[in-house]
Amino acid sequence: MFPRSSLFVFPSDLVDEGVDEVAARVRERGVAAVTVAVAYHQARDVVPRGKAGRVVHRRDGVFLPLPPEVWQGVRLRPPGQPAVEQEAVARLRERAGDVLAWTVFLHNTTLGSAFPDVCAETCFGDRLLADLCPANPDVGEYAVALARTAAAVGPVVAEALSYGTFDHGHHHERSFVPLGPGERLLMGLCFCADCRKAAQAAGVDAGRLRAAVAGHLDRALGGEAPATPADLPALRAAVGEELDGFLAVRQGVVTALTRRVAAAVHADGGELVYLDLTGALLGYGDGVPQGRPAAEQGWRLGVDVPALAAVADGYACLGYVRDVARLRADVASVVAAAGGRCPVRVVVRPGHPDTLDAAHLAAKVAACASAGAAAVDFYNYGMYPAPVLDRIAACW
Repeated sequence: MFPRSSLFVFPSDLVDEGVDEVAARVRERGVAAVTVAVAYHQARDVVPRGKAGRVVHRRDGVFLPLPPEVWQGVRLRPPGQPAVEQEAVARLRERAGDVLAWTVFLHNTTLGSAFPDVCAETCFGDRLLADLCPANPDVGEYAVALARTAAAVGPVVAEALSYGTFDHGHHHERSFVPLGPGERLLMGLCFCADCRKAAQAAGVDAGRLRAAVAGHLDRALGGEAPATPADLPALRAAVGEELDGFLAVRQGVVTALTRRVAAAVHADGGELVYLDLTGALLGYGDGVPQGRPAAEQGWRLGVDVPALAAVADGYACLGYVRDVARLRADVASVVAAAGGRCPVRVVVRPGHPDTLDAAHLAAKVAACASAGAAAVDFYNYGMYPAPVLDRIAACW
């Protein structure tokens, strides 16, 4: 068994089946720890074993009480989750031996809708209400307070502590214009006042880049420009050399915020595990990522693996990959980029759409180990049938 390998769970799982029952079933699969959601975002999930129903509508919010001394003066105050689920998380802390605090930071439609001025702003001035901008000072204060709140449960597994994407946020997202992957990436770049200020401080002309991006997207939206792949040479050719500097600024913004969050967690005696969402960007829907290895594509989200690994206590990447050799290559790329600065964890899905059977899952876990991973985590307890979860026990 990997030390401290974990199974991701939702508080709704704890309410549905019971805290002790879930903890026991996690241990039966040979898994040492539980990674429980303590702050999450809107979603609609199918839960095949749900006792109260088979569909769960999740809300933005926190499954913990907000300490007044931590949140005093913080403008962005997250909503609370149902009391019964908060109580279940509290009981899990008391009864389970090893618990990690799964915390979604900057993906929050409720806060974004209430405070659109702190959200990512497209080149056209549209606000992406699901994505809080990491360059915004109010968002920084919020992230620090949220991390300190979550650290009371255990090591903070920091998800969405980066820039978001144009494709991730709202239900029924629609566009009847066939935008290419490069255009969708450009549509998600943030040009808010704080991002432009950070770019200017680094000598990058964000205004000129914004105009170039808007011009290219206008041509694409009018059907006058061919689809662009989401790779740097193609994007640079489409909007200009200024893009390189702007992307580097975004990486600096994410690293600076993560450093600040990590310092706050450390001051309270806690640990921070940075959860890199690049693997979801590449393989969430089908488990078939394309292009360069994962560590070389983090720039899409403002992720700089070496810099983030230097400030975090652990680094988690998403191994949403069907092909074992590709998974090994992606994990090896992250391990190499982290450079031994902190241990690397890999999150894998034991079933659809990535994993075919128990032997396939075992091969993936072995590939992660051979690539240098320190732990493998499994996503997600309540969203798979029991026979799929049983595959985990055969991995050790």
